[in-house]
Amino acid sequence: MNETGRPQELPMSNPRADRVRDVAKLAGRPARLKRGRFLAEGPQAVREALVLHRERTAAGESGVVHEVFASESCLDRLPELAELADGVALRLANDDVLAAMADTVNPQGIVAVCSFVDVSLESVLDAGPRLIAVMCQVRDPGNAGTVLRAADAAGADAVVLTASSVDIYNPKAVRSTAGSLFHLPVVLGADIGELVAGCKERGIGILAADGYGTLNLDKLQDENAARRLGASAASSAYALEAPTAWLFGNEAQGLSDSELALADHRVAVPVYGSAESLNLGTAATVCLYASARSQQAS
Repeated sequence: MNETGRPQELPMSNPRADRVRDVAKLAGRPARLKRGRFLAEGPQAVREALVLHRERTAAGESGVVHEVFASESCLDRLPELAELADGVALRLANDDVLAAMADTVNPQGIVAVCSFVDVSLESVLDAGPRLIAVMCQVRDPGNAGTVLRAADAAGADAVVLTASSVDIYNPKAVRSTAGSLFHLPVVLGADIGELVAGCKERGIGILAADGYGTLNLDKLQDENAARRLGASAASSAYALEAPTAWLFGNEAQGLSDSELALADHRVAVPVYGSAESLNLGTAATVCLYASARSQQAS
């Protein structure tokens, strides 16, 4: 390392080198599962991965980031990334090498090899969560990443993906989280029945986002607001400030009948215009913020 914290060797320049090919294989699920590692691409994702790495190592836990490959121009533009990478293997690489490693056509100048960060369902439930986003058979990596990011923004305590959902370590999914993958606990491959049973044992309500739901989310929020303000005779079908797990379904079919049957209530986000429905990411954001707002207000 020189005085700037950067490696002194010449940048990696051969996109066909074995090491480059080895990193690039992590764009595929078989290699990820075999090694327990995945790629974080771009300054935002790598920054958040490095912050989590520092927090964990400072606490005496295993780190998250194994290697970082970056262009000189990226480090010139964002010198704090080299500082955050102190103690992590940092290699300079030219644009051709980074393009060969990354999953994107136009890489953003930095790639990190990271360990899986998912946790067990039991650890999430035992932590006393107040807000959980549950993706049931969500298949599109961009949608999964968007829901995870929305959950992070809403202050959710965890995100759960049930069996048959997309691999959250898919490069597109990781990019779509914009670094939120490194901010909150994520559970993969959960059994929906086990999840719901565990929630009910701990007093966590189950709401299903369903376009045909009998509860209207706007009216439910109004009822909750009136009750908080002490309006006489005010009541609501469900207290949104209560610990809640929201179920979000498959992009095309929504939640299955068996998944809907597990919920305490089916809640519809009203559509006031001509659109048939909201996409998954938007609907999840609206629902999670409804709970978050009530929980913050209470």
